[in-house]
Amino acid sequence: MNLSVKNIEPRIGAEVEADIDILLSGKAKDQLRDLLEERGVILFRDMEITDEQHLAFSKTLGTIEGDKSGEVYKVSVSKKVNPEFAEYNLGNFSWHMDRTDLDMPNFCTILRPQKLSPAGGETQFANTYAAYEDLPAEEKAFLDDLKVVHRVESSFREKVPHPTEEQLARWRTYPPKVHPLVWHHKSGRNSLALSTSATEVVGMDPAEGTALLKRLMEWATQPQYVYTHEWRMGDLLMWDNTGTMHRVLPYDPDSGRCLHRTTLAGEEALV
Repeated sequence: MNLSVKNIEPRIGAEVEADIDILLSGKAKDQLRDLLEERGVILFRDMEITDEQHLAFSKTLGTIEGDKSGEVYKVSVSKKVNPEFAEYNLGNFSWHMDRTDLDMPNFCTILRPQKLSPAGGETQFANTYAAYEDLPAEEKAFLDDLKVVHRVESSFREKVPHPTEEQLARWRTYPPKVHPLVWHHKSGRNSLALSTSATEVVGMDPAEGTALLKRLMEWATQPQYVYTHEWRMGDLLMWDNTGTMHRVLPYDPDSGRCLHRTTLAGEEALV
């Protein structure tokens, strides 16, 4: 099946024209998965769909990761909208890759808005495949065997610089995880496994490790690798969590902004 595809930015993002019946049929699965690896982010406009259709489409692409938050998760910092997980969503304001606490981070996320903020709230994506590929050969060789410690609590520090003991205890229920700095994918391609959860480089002087991670984060989030998505009602957007980072830009937390999300479970270990 050939879908109508238009690149959004030169190095990241594709807008696809398809009706919901095509998506629900599963006939576009292979093309969409290939496009997801190639472009990082796929956008469908004017998709007025239900949670049931959202779930059904997600299941054509992989295995939904459901947990105590449910299969359709409410992405919101409003305690009125998502009382149990509002605080956890504060980590979304920093550049990150989801679920670095797992050996196999999530494969893909599929998101659609329910209510948008009057201003702000754009979501940015950075292509970590392209960022790696553009590095000089000697830098790739240097980075290739490095390992990094990831701590979930680090993802919250930008928004919550002075956490309470209770907050720290809650965040630390997610154990630290050591991952390679370069993800060697089964496809043969490599990407930078970067996230604000990355706190230190194993075996490196702490100051040098911090400086390296900061430099790589700045490299990977240069304009040529980034797509800024301005949300519209009816959008359906999906991204490759294994080859991109993402973050949301600031908005009024009292606006009631809420998006519905499904997550597809990881399919390959970060090695």
